[in-house]
Amino acid sequence: MASSNIVQITAANFDAEVLKSPLPVLVDFWAPWCGPCKMIAPVLDQLAVEFDGKARIAKCNVDDANELAAQYRVTSIPALIMFKGGQVVAQAAGAKPKKELQKLISENL
Repeated sequence: MASSNIVQITAANFDAEVLKSPLPVLVDFWAPWCGPCKMIAPVLDQLAVEFDGKARIAKCNVDDANELAAQYRVTSIPALIMFKGGQVVAQAAGAKPKKELQKLISENL
């Protein structure tokens, strides 16, 4: 479902891949059964290429990592949370257009 530029997040690698990342990270909290999640997947693939070296795109399956979803108060998916320096700096919920996601990432570089 995801390109090779997208990091797959689990509870085991969240700290290293997101919180300790030298680059800002946009984490997509998603699930395989979620229609809107499937709709934005190609956009996230494009953004992963577009922002390569400037920001990272990551996906976290809420079915596999429900403790992370609970920790970050994910109540609906897709939930997009931008992390920078280990802190949440921006959030968006629902399937957003590419331009809106580009803006969210660009504002937090």
